[in-house]
Amino acid sequence: MNGADTAWIIVATALVLFMTLPGLALFYGGLVRARNVLSVFMHCYAIACLMSVLWLVVGYSIAFGDGNAVWGGLGKMLLLGVTAESLAGTLPEVLFFAFQMTFAIITPALIVGAYVERIGFGFVLLFSGLWMLLCYAPVVHWVWGGGFLADGGIFGDSGVRDFAGGIVVHETAGLAALVIAVFLGKRRNATTPPHNPGFVMIGAAMLWVGWFGFNGGSQLAADGGAAMALTVTHISAATASLSWALWEKIKFGKASLVGIVTGTIAGLASITPASGFVGPVEALVIGAIAGVLCQEAVTLIRNGLKIDDTLDVFAVHGVGGIFGTIMIAAFGAASWAAQLGSLLIVGVFTVVVSVVLVKLVGLVTPLRVDAETEHTGLDLAVHGERAYEMTS
Repeated sequence: MNGADTAWIIVATALVLFMTLPGLALFYGGLVRARNVLSVFMHCYAIACLMSVLWLVVGYSIAFGDGNAVWGGLGKMLLLGVTAESLAGTLPEVLFFAFQMTFAIITPALIVGAYVERIGFGFVLLFSGLWMLLCYAPVVHWVWGGGFLADGGIFGDSGVRDFAGGIVVHETAGLAALVIAVFLGKRRNATTPPHNPGFVMIGAAMLWVGWFGFNGGSQLAADGGAAMALTVTHISAATASLSWALWEKIKFGKASLVGIVTGTIAGLASITPASGFVGPVEALVIGAIAGVLCQEAVTLIRNGLKIDDTLDVFAVHGVGGIFGTIMIAAFGAASWAAQLGSLLIVGVFTVVVSVVLVKLVGLVTPLRVDAETEHTGLDLAVHGERAYEMTS
């Protein structure tokens, strides 16, 4: 065990949990109408609790067990046999478990943005739990757990390069979000602006800070690699914020607060897979492109494809993660075959699993709330609470 590495990953674990609670909750909560803000908080909070338990019971074992190239197996269920002295590299294995648990929390929580304001709470919990175990955890094993997409797998010694989750987190969450949005259909009133842009900015700022643990912690060591990952993460986020705001100004005549902070998230998602393989100049390029690319993806999904991915999960996270994964090959840090092949394999797998789960879970609990509940707002109708003394 290395004390410095352990201390840094303890901090990084806290930072990544901070991304979901309260960062993502505030970011998403501010973007919806006032009558639905508590439901968004509830979704994020309940998902964090449920994923933590499921990750302990079997998720970690599926992802990082000693099974085969496809499935980690059940040998590490409930962390049986893991003690405070057990090591994963230079870290206590229980700390590695906790760090990876925070990733298992935020990935299904990202999907929340696609279905806010109209989804059944029971569906959220059942779908999220099954999706994490049957989609997310296997993909983790394939890419990070020594599975068939990693070094020595189907792409030989030049396995896929995904430093902190462009494929594992952002592609999977983005595609699952798109699938649910398609099945859900549009909101009955999809034109209302964000009820609290201040919440959106605060949440985005928390995500930005937490992302230092997300990317910097993925080095799993307190060294120069972690420092570089942290630095390029910041550069990409800052650059994408500016390019998004500039593109928005050119197109619409005004640069908005919600726009610039959405650009931040686009830059963070895009640098995530590449943060361990590029330097500051490459990060500048990735961020500059991401701010424009993801903004155009928002327009395409909303206006071109007419899909109500409410808070643009696929356009920002999915497109950003896929773009960053491709840029690793473009900068010569990975093979094109491994990057594109892995994106395709994981993409098809994610869509298939997500479609099947939407249909199966929909047989058990309703996918969408009724019209009256949607009009009243999920806060009062589903949870019996109201964030503000108002009805708008």
